[in-house]
Amino acid sequence: MPYAKPEALVSTDWLARHLEAPDVRVVDCTYILPPTTRNARREYEERHIPGAVFFDIDDIADSDNPLPHMLPSPEKFSSRVRKLGLGDGSRIVVYDTHGMMSAARAWWMFRAFGHDDVAVLDGGLPKWLKEGRPVEDMKPMPRERHFTSRMNQFLVRDLGQVRGALDKKREQVLDARSAGRFKGIDPEPRQGLRGGHMPGALNVPYASLLDPDTKTFLPAERLAGVFKEAGVDLKKPIVTSCGSGVTACILALGLYLLGRDDVAVYDGSWTEWGGRADTPVVTG
Repeated sequence: MPYAKPEALVSTDWLARHLEAPDVRVVDCTYILPPTTRNARREYEERHIPGAVFFDIDDIADSDNPLPHMLPSPEKFSSRVRKLGLGDGSRIVVYDTHGMMSAARAWWMFRAFGHDDVAVLDGGLPKWLKEGRPVEDMKPMPRERHFTSRMNQFLVRDLGQVRGALDKKREQVLDARSAGRFKGIDPEPRQGLRGGHMPGALNVPYASLLDPDTKTFLPAERLAGVFKEAGVDLKKPIVTSCGSGVTACILALGLYLLGRDDVAVYDGSWTEWGGRADTPVVTG
């Protein structure tokens, strides 16, 4: 059973063969979850795939919103990615140093702003390094390119929309956090958030979609099985959520591979929902 929409992933072999292609742009999208002291930009400067530019989801974000790395305006997104040499006609390949984590967020962001020719490097930098492929510490000097930003509101949900979807059971809400955080047993990495989950949400930990050794996506049949075992109806509308809108995009990417290109992400996710006093929370 092949993926229904395999274009969202590229293998390390594919990227190695196309690294010098004039239309291919490689992007390091690493984000480090709090409270660790690792610095993603510094790690990029020390070692990255040749020619890769650095995409900072905390910088390419709505700086006026107190929630972390919320989607910026189309104008800000266009301005930032143009300076990275990413534009119309680019075949964008995103990766991260985790294998599969924040790269999916960048993949979703490009799609949300109308650029569909974007794919995630399956297995990311760890797989690339394990195979002995080249890296460099040279700072790239990208030529600015025009980027036409067209916001796709269908791929984004806000608090009010998610609340309404749960109340009226219009959409299935999938939570990508670990089972311990979903149940309210394990603490949240960000202070001030309640433990638990939204009433009616289904738990699909993002790690369950990945091979535990290579951090590559499971084959299509096993991928579909993970969602079905969690109680997800793959034919009905779906919204994904997580801690702060990052790993929710891994669920959206997994569903895209299965043919669902209409899955939305709740951008505020649990940082918004669990940080308020007027939103219902379920534990256990």
